[in-house]
Amino acid sequence: MNKHISTPLTTDEIMTKDSHLIQSFANLDGLKQNDARTAIVAADGAHVSDSQGNRLIDGIGGLWCVNVGHGRTEIIDAISEQLRTLDFYSTFYNFTHPKAAQLAEKLAQLAPGNLNRVYFGNSGSVANDSAIRILHHYFNRLGKPNKKKILSRIGAYHGSTHLAMAMTTPAYSDGWDTAAEGLVHHLMSPYGYRDGDGMTEAEFLEVLAKNMLDAIHHIGAENIACFIAEPIMGAGGIIVAPDGYHKRMREITAAHDIMYIADEVVTAFGRLGHMFASEDVFGMVPDVITTAKGLTSGYQPLSAAIISDDIYEVISQEGAMFLHGMTYSGHPAAAAAALANIEILESENIPQRVQTTGKIFENALRGLTDLEIVGEVRGSHFMMGIEFVKDRVTKESFSDDLNVAFQIAGECQDRGLIARSLGNILILSPTLILTEPQIAEIETILRESISVVSARLRG
Repeated sequence: MNKHISTPLTTDEIMTKDSHLIQSFANLDGLKQNDARTAIVAADGAHVSDSQGNRLIDGIGGLWCVNVGHGRTEIIDAISEQLRTLDFYSTFYNFTHPKAAQLAEKLAQLAPGNLNRVYFGNSGSVANDSAIRILHHYFNRLGKPNKKKILSRIGAYHGSTHLAMAMTTPAYSDGWDTAAEGLVHHLMSPYGYRDGDGMTEAEFLEVLAKNMLDAIHHIGAENIACFIAEPIMGAGGIIVAPDGYHKRMREITAAHDIMYIADEVVTAFGRLGHMFASEDVFGMVPDVITTAKGLTSGYQPLSAAIISDDIYEVISQEGAMFLHGMTYSGHPAAAAAALANIEILESENIPQRVQTTGKIFENALRGLTDLEIVGEVRGSHFMMGIEFVKDRVTKESFSDDLNVAFQIAGECQDRGLIARSLGNILILSPTLILTEPQIAEIETILRESISVVSARLRG
């Protein structure tokens, strides 16, 4: 049931003021031509409320991140208390503070293997940029200054800062420049639905492994610093690699003295049923894990690049200066939010619950494959994507000008669910606290919305 939320500004007033705001990844011309914006004014649990008084299931978790749900007083109180005690001090030079120290220790305890050293930033993009700078410096210290190249993948998303965007799939920088032209080599995407060409998972894995080996032989292992990969590709369309992919790529990179960065900005802190997915889900321990989003459940901006003891020992040798830093690295309030967030995840066994409820959610969405325009439902637990096609046999896509997923997202919102459209793909990444009745409600809304748009396309 919709509940009216009082806001000091009317929707029109919000939109007038918002005309000065540049929205991320938005069609700015489209926003000028037709006002398709939604003003979110309040949130609680698994829901948000807009300025029109509509209560909506937050099917995108803010943006992949509100893992423990909205309005958790434990986190809000931890932030407030920290601001009253110590509002800000930097972790520059020889300064630290209790919350940054406590959080670093906690992340070292949670991370797999010997990933025991933590550098804080304020976004996933910064975490990934930091990881690259650290690894470049690491190889410089080892007397291997040519090891600078980065292996990424078509379909990857690693952030929007200048270097992180260079590692992101080229589609996200169309018409824009990125830093370090020629520094990044994009391997083929592990997009089995489109690129698997009827192969088994094992056969496709061999193709992907050969693609990496060919790139290494062409570029030269002596020139490659690292491979960066999301355990499951997020903004590239929820791409799940063949079984055994990450373990195999880890073996290849280790054999060629290439560092492995696992970009767990989305997958960490319970989204796939574990605090970190790299080892527990995919059976490998990387050299670096980057994370953000679920680290604080979005309550404060904070990220972390977690590096191995082996890397740290090299960059901390006698005479070494760590010439990298952010003013707000390890901000006291952000660190307090993260500690409170992790406490909730642990005390309420949320990752363990996700192992059950996430599978219920996954299976509910997979049940939508009986609808005629649903080509594939893919993902894992609370990280799911639905790809729409014109022809299920040939996998022919709808033309971009039809904006099929956008139409479906609009129908979903009219029925009380926020979903994210991406070309012909609809993405769902809700809070991790969904109940079975809420999951059933999401399934119903999706089925109705897809059916309405499907009928409209038939004319």
